[in-house]
Amino acid sequence: MTSSLIHPSAVIHPNAQLADNVTVGPFSVIEKNVSIDESTVVGPHVVINGHTSIGKNNHFYQFSSIGEANQDKKYNGEPTRTEIGDNNIIRESCTIHRGTTQDHQVTKIGSNNLLMAYTHIAHDCMLGDNIIIANSSNIAGHVHIDDWAILGGFSGVHQFCRIGAHAFLGIRSHITQDILPFVLFAEGSPRSINVEGIKRRGFSKEEITLLKKAYRLIFRQGLKIDDAVKAVSQLDNQSACLKLVTEFIEKSARGISR
Repeated sequence: MTSSLIHPSAVIHPNAQLADNVTVGPFSVIEKNVSIDESTVVGPHVVINGHTSIGKNNHFYQFSSIGEANQDKKYNGEPTRTEIGDNNIIRESCTIHRGTTQDHQVTKIGSNNLLMAYTHIAHDCMLGDNIIIANSSNIAGHVHIDDWAILGGFSGVHQFCRIGAHAFLGIRSHITQDILPFVLFAEGSPRSINVEGIKRRGFSKEEITLLKKAYRLIFRQGLKIDDAVKAVSQLDNQSACLKLVTEFIEKSARGISR
C-alpha cells in the first residue's frame, strides 16, 4: 500500500488488505475484514466495513457506506458478506448493506455499474453488470437486477422482486412484481419494449421485431400468462431473446407486472 495515496486522516485497520495503488481520501474508515483491489478510489468520509471484497478501478464518492450491518431484525451479527466487482461508480451517500443467513449470505454488485447519489441497496440483493440506478432509488432486500437494466430516479423496488435484463424503469417507479427483460415500465405499468436501449446495444431489427410481437402477446392480447408463454415460444424457438423472456416468466416467484 503506497502511503502517498492514503490521506493521513484516514483510519485503516492493519488487517485490511489494500492493493498498492488504492487511493483513500480524508476521514475515511476501512475496517479489518475489507479487501480492495488495484486502482480503486475511496473518496473522503467513506465507511467500508464488514466482510467486504472490492475489485479493481471502482470509485466510491463521499459519505457512501459499504458493507454495513443490514436492517433485517433477524440479523444477529453473522459474518455475512458484501462483494463488489470492477469499474463501478458509487456516488455520494450510497448505502450497500451486507447479506443475511436467510439467503445466500451475500450482497453482490457486479461490474461497470453506476449507482447515483443516495441509492440504497439492501441485504442480499444481486446486481449484474452495466446497470444504472438513478438518484434516491431504494432497493429492498433479496432483489435481483439483471444486466443492462436502468432504474429512474426515486424508484422503489419491493423485496424479492426481479428486474430483467435491458429493462427500463421510468422516474418514481413503484415495483411490487417482477419486470420482464426488455420492457419499458413507466407510471405504474409496462408501456412498450425498450427499443432505444436495445438498439444502442446492437440488437438487430429482426430481434426487435420479435420482441415487439412477444410484448403484444404477453401484455395486449388478454392471454393467461401460461398461454402467453406458449404463444411467444412459437414465434421463434431458436431466438435467444425470446428464450430469455420465457425463462424469466417461468422462474418468476412474485409474478410478472402487467
